[in-house]
Amino acid sequence: MKEIKIHGRGGQGAAVAARILTTALVYEGKWASGFPVFGVERRGAPLTAFIRLDDKPIREKTKIYSADSLIVIDPYLFHSSDIFQGIREGCILVVNSPVSLTEQYHKNLRVIGSVDATEIAVQEIGRPITNTCMLGAFARSTGWVQLDSVLSALEEYFQGDILERNIKAVARGFEETRVTAF
Repeated sequence: MKEIKIHGRGGQGAAVAARILTTALVYEGKWASGFPVFGVERRGAPLTAFIRLDDKPIREKTKIYSADSLIVIDPYLFHSSDIFQGIREGCILVVNSPVSLTEQYHKNLRVIGSVDATEIAVQEIGRPITNTCMLGAFARSTGWVQLDSVLSALEEYFQGDILERNIKAVARGFEETRVTAF
């Protein structure tokens, strides 16, 4: 089983990203579950969403303590002291950053995928909501889900013009992600 944590703030779409990624994984025939955990429900409050994926049914329903991958939607949360707490050896970090990250910030990191998701979201969606762009970056950095599956899953959550804008954001996130391996 692989376990993924998404770090963001209320209003950035971390909870929706978890649902979209879970849907994409199910489209590929995998077992997946995802859910958010947050404190006070308000825009801007830190939140974490959790996703598990496996080739067999998932019975675990608790939050994730040891992640195989981290997705950091809010670049300011990247500097939080607890972001790397409990990551497994070989962890893949996907982070919203305007610059390529080439430093191994934790001994258990194997790969860092960095993308300027904020800029892409502003250009494609018209607002700095980076969640879908980060799913494209996740697909590129991990190889755990196909880009086409993520694009298909978007149709469950968006329609019309906003669907087309998010498709572009995901595709650009995939293409523009800079991957550094250690």
